Amino acid sequence: MFVLNNFYRGLEIWRIENFKPVPLPKSDYGTFYAGDSYVVLQTSAGRGGAGVFAHDVHYWLGKDTSQDEAGTAAIKAVELDAILGGRAVQHREVQNFESDKFISYFKPCIAPREGGVKSGFKKPEEEEFETRLYTCRGKRVVHLKQVPFSRSVLNHDDVFVLDTKEKIFQFNGANSNIQERAKALEVIQFLKDKYHEGTCNVAIVDDGKLQAEGDSGEFWVIFGGFAPIGKKVLSDDDVIPERTPGKLYSIDGGKVGDQIEEYSKSTFETDKCYLMDCGFEVFVWVGRATQVDDRKAATQAAEEFLTSNNRPKATLITRLIQGYETHAFKSNFDTWPSSTAPSAENRGKVAENRGKVSALLKQQGGGPKGKEKNAPVVEEVVPPLLEANGKLEVWSIDGGAKNPVASEDVGKFYSGDCYIVLYSYHSREKKDDFYLCYWIGKDSTEEDQNTAAKLTTSMFNSLKGRPVQGRIYQEKEPPQFIAIFQPMVLLKGGLSSSYKSYIAEKGLTDETYSPDNPSIIRISGTAVHNNKTVHLDPVPASLNSHEVFVVHAGSHLYIWQGTQSTYEQQQWAAKIAEFLKPGVTAKYQKEGTESATFWLGLGGKEDVSTNKVSFDTIRDPHLFGFSLSKGKFEVGLELVEEVYNFDQDDLLPEDILILDTHAEVFVWIGQAVDPKEKKNALDYGQKYIEWAENLDGLNPRVPLYRVPEGNEPNFFTTYFSWEPLKTQIHGNSFQKKITILFGAGSAEGAGNQGGGNTQRAAAMAALNSTFGSSGGGGGGGKAPGATKNAGSQRRAAVAALSGVIPDAKIDEPESPEKPEEAPEEPIEPSEPIPDDNDSEPKVAIEEDENGILSSQSTFSYEQVRVKSENPAPDIDLKRREAYLSVEEFESVLGMTREEFYKLPKWKQDLTKKKVDLF
Repeated sequence: MFVLNNFYRGLEIWRIENFKPVPLPKSDYGTFYAGDSYVVLQTSAGRGGAGVFAHDVHYWLGKDTSQDEAGTAAIKAVELDAILGGRAVQHREVQNFESDKFISYFKPCIAPREGGVKSGFKKPEEEEFETRLYTCRGKRVVHLKQVPFSRSVLNHDDVFVLDTKEKIFQFNGANSNIQERAKALEVIQFLKDKYHEGTCNVAIVDDGKLQAEGDSGEFWVIFGGFAPIGKKVLSDDDVIPERTPGKLYSIDGGKVGDQIEEYSKSTFETDKCYLMDCGFEVFVWVGRATQVDDRKAATQAAEEFLTSNNRPKATLITRLIQGYETHAFKSNFDTWPSSTAPSAENRGKVAENRGKVSALLKQQGGGPKGKEKNAPVVEEVVPPLLEANGKLEVWSIDGGAKNPVASEDVGKFYSGDCYIVLYSYHSREKKDDFYLCYWIGKDSTEEDQNTAAKLTTSMFNSLKGRPVQGRIYQEKEPPQFIAIFQPMVLLKGGLSSSYKSYIAEKGLTDETYSPDNPSIIRISGTAVHNNKTVHLDPVPASLNSHEVFVVHAGSHLYIWQGTQSTYEQQQWAAKIAEFLKPGVTAKYQKEGTESATFWLGLGGKEDVSTNKVSFDTIRDPHLFGFSLSKGKFEVGLELVEEVYNFDQDDLLPEDILILDTHAEVFVWIGQAVDPKEKKNALDYGQKYIEWAENLDGLNPRVPLYRVPEGNEPNFFTTYFSWEPLKTQIHGNSFQKKITILFGAGSAEGAGNQGGGNTQRAAAMAALNSTFGSSGGGGGGGKAPGATKNAGSQRRAAVAALSGVIPDAKIDEPESPEKPEEAPEEPIEPSEPIPDDNDSEPKVAIEEDENGILSSQSTFSYEQVRVKSENPAPDIDLKRREAYLSVEEFESVLGMTREEFYKLPKWKQDLTKKKVDLF
């Protein structure tokens, strides 16, 4: 029987013991034994809004687990899915061949240990230390595999980690991948913290750079002396199957049937199971109306399919339920239309089998969990906005050129025109930042659209590629765009010659807004980020009880207030009236008490709409990588791959990545990307949008941004746990990672052999003082008064590192002309944080086993908010919410502590920003 401790979100693990799932203590999460089998449940936010959750069930099979235990794990995974309401995606995970998604739960890696429940096992602290040799594979998560401790295993193609009692060595094969070298450094940090209490030394040894003294000589002595290493010898375990075009098979009676040559979404029947063979991964698709026994048999059929076809051990098996298909599965289709209502016959089958599933749920003592009945209603989440008081410039497109918009007209956008917007501002890092985009009116001509795109790119290049560059369609304006215009009014018609020629050619009526013509302007927003207003037809049907309208009818100007409108809307309407009709006094009309003259100007009284405008459903963001072939973005097959449980470290300098928040699409470009590919970034983004539109229903007019590495705006970084200092370090993935990890004082004496060891030690000592300690190993915290010498220490670090990592560059703030009189100041953080000497707040915070924070000392909301006039002393400024009482926490944040801490970090931060707690 499964006991679900985490009712909604997070990770839960069970080990199979005596054919039963036994909950694993949270302290053991991430530790797996080769002789055992496990069931792992990951619960995350679903796609249906507040209270909806998605489930991934993995069953992990150790290399020495028994066949009976492995079979039990597979069956229990199906039963757990039934308890969860039959919505989970199931994954088979075989030791040493785990999926990236599985390992992403335990970043940077998992390191399975020998033993198990039956054979017995010892905890790490009970074992005598054993020297181990590992290979590290993977650029985002590390597939760590222990290999025989022998010199003959070393080769020129892989990255190895040698873990000895006194020192951890990283051996970089001459042909090894830069990104795998970087991830291996994370493995070293993991091993150091887990098995060495953070105190051992670290050394980097490069293939082909032999020196008798130093780290290189010491490394080879451990292997009995240096000898040439050979080419990599592939074993069966090294065979990684390639992705192939999907082949579809039916599953009947627990057996894989004939191949279905031509297929589409409509091929799949709701009461049947299918197998999709994609080479490296095999999908088992089960219809909603299938029975639990059919689902178990389908999974077993997939296992037999792999065995009978002698498929490599690395082949993944993923089981999907109808309606919960993954990106990887849907990428085998040209399109995957949105679901339609099932036929009457299928509805009957679904209802019949739901009864059977419910019976199993009752037997298991569980209940379907997908949507919380009493889930709180989540209001619109507002991303960070650009810094205020910047310089705003706007140009309209006409005649193949851009023309400055007069200051009194900035904020007026005509639907038949296109505009270029440049907003220059100073970020908190005290540097110049640029927000550059072009706006496309829904009725604008293709000629103007192409001109706007071309001229915007030219401006981007003239600013040396520093701006965030965007493409924004009318009616899909993001909050950060709206917020820089006060006010912003979307008007009908257009002023460009191209638009005028178009409507004349088509014989269309020119509806271009004129202050002298009747009009209705809708005000629906309530805050700076959503207060755009829209020009509507001057008829009663345009009015709505939930909004306020500026009405120009006859010779009068009115402000009409709906009965459900807000005070903020009413205030904003007055500003809009003055903006459009300067000096004209508006008459107020309240719904239900309008004058006869008011209705006469609109052609007569009619009922008004009472439908409330709803916001788009918020979805969790997804990060994707893709492959390039001859400079072209290939969509469909295997070339769009998701980066699971992503963080800032997944933004690798050699990559172009796509962040899809469903409200916006960002194309992030690493500094080491080929210049030709950088130029095509927006084209890649557009190809992705087309792909996602066909397979995931993404709006084709979603805002699209190009984001260069090092110039990430706050509305991009909010989706990461962002550390600004990391963006100041340049170089390839390995150079950045070695600087970040060792520069934080977490490793001592790490570096190249010989003289490089001394140089790196000096560099790390300086960087340690400059950037602060991460708390691991040989480095200490920042000494009192260290900030006074920050400039000289940073310069010492740069000088020392330049000899060790020649291509790595660290950005330095400009120093004053006389540093002895005005020492360099540390970089200003996003909000005040305690100095490293006093990094622990005096008012302690406690964290329970479920990750819920609280404090025995509570303060009022007014004391812990950012802009408090009477701030609480000595609290953790990054966890202000933890000091609120239970009642005030729920009142301010609109949810319980349990619900809040189950949100992903980026949603926690956004929620806190709304109430001035971040």
